[in-house]
Amino acid sequence: MKIWQKNIDVDSFVESFTVGNDRVMDLQLAAADVLGSLAHTRMLNSIALMTDEDLAVVQKELKNIYQEISAGKFEIEDSVEDVHSQVEMLLTQRIGEAGKKIHSGRSRNDQVLVDLKLYFRTEIQNMVGNTEVFFQQLISLSEQYKDVLIPGYTHLQIAMPSSFGLWFGAYAESLVDDLELMKAAWKVCNKNPLGSAAGYGSSFPLNRTMTTNLLGFDDLNYNVVYAQMGRGKTERILAQAMSSIAATLAKFAMDVTLYINQNFGFISFPAHLTTGSSIMPHKKNPDVFELIRSRCNKIQALPNEIALMTTNLPSGYHRDLQLLKENLFPAFKSLNDCLEIATFMLEHISVKKDVLDDPKYDYLFSVEVVNNEVLKGVPFREAYKNIGIAIDAGEFQPSKEVNHTHEGSIGNLGNDQIQRMFDEVKSAFGFEKVENALSQLVKS
Repeated sequence: MKIWQKNIDVDSFVESFTVGNDRVMDLQLAAADVLGSLAHTRMLNSIALMTDEDLAVVQKELKNIYQEISAGKFEIEDSVEDVHSQVEMLLTQRIGEAGKKIHSGRSRNDQVLVDLKLYFRTEIQNMVGNTEVFFQQLISLSEQYKDVLIPGYTHLQIAMPSSFGLWFGAYAESLVDDLELMKAAWKVCNKNPLGSAAGYGSSFPLNRTMTTNLLGFDDLNYNVVYAQMGRGKTERILAQAMSSIAATLAKFAMDVTLYINQNFGFISFPAHLTTGSSIMPHKKNPDVFELIRSRCNKIQALPNEIALMTTNLPSGYHRDLQLLKENLFPAFKSLNDCLEIATFMLEHISVKKDVLDDPKYDYLFSVEVVNNEVLKGVPFREAYKNIGIAIDAGEFQPSKEVNHTHEGSIGNLGNDQIQRMFDEVKSAFGFEKVENALSQLVKS
């Protein structure tokens, strides 16, 4: 029997179709589901809907189930519809009637809403952690190779001098802005929908502020209809933040595949971190970065996928929303994998230190020569014209002294300020508050 089922058998074909992959997806929500029930039952006790005796046995067994989940010993049986049903069934089997009381004042609608938000908070913290490790690797390499020049390109044409310091540092700063979007997603995820029930509230005198505090949320989704409308919207906003990090990674991966190419030859990796060809013995292919590029491009499609799955749904709950898990949940692992392996690869990168000795890069310094003329008093447009004529006549002589001193330039990278910005954004998430609240909730 399903927890919603009366005395009517559900056709097995219909059941299989409607449940779909939900059991597999719901395993990832198991810990969050127990946390939500720990908070909800304490609230029920506070409004006299659960006795002290029932609360004690329910809390104890919920914490046992939480430990089983943490140890990887929890599963959702084939005969059970979802994680909520599995937890409630286990409680009832183990402690009897008290287990049947935990659903008072809530619906599976708000139960899955709070599960998702708790789960998303955990995943956001994981992604921020992996982003920080990647960020620090980029900053370290930027400082290590800040004096090594490489070509800068516009329109994929040789443009002006750049440096490895600028290149690595650019992607570090890009991650700062990506985290700004992730922080916005965190703020949306960190509002409590529990108590909105099926989307229209409850006639019980629920204390929603209490569960908000117990679960470490910053605030409530106050309007119960909007709490349910947040399903799909929350996923889309989170996917947009993930897409931003993925876009940075994909662009970086594209640069790497270019720069490792023999026609560029700016960087290399050990042979054991590249792949070969079945017929060409000289090949060292950047398969890792090609797969990062493709995985991250796939993640960039995620916000649109979610938008299309939720477009034109009226207010209220709809079963369509169940399928969002299948698109979003695997993306968490994929993005984290990309961040981790990109960091690992950068730990083994080699850079070429004499790239600009090749005469084909001489024209990179044309602007430097123009600027030198301007510093001598020649008007910029006249200096520009004179150097252009010299280039056309094959008489251009590069001046390879690069003296850039303003903020964020070759000689003044501003990595300390980029680090400051990253630290400020990260500290604004407030992970410690959540960790403290949840540790108190599961404490024996």
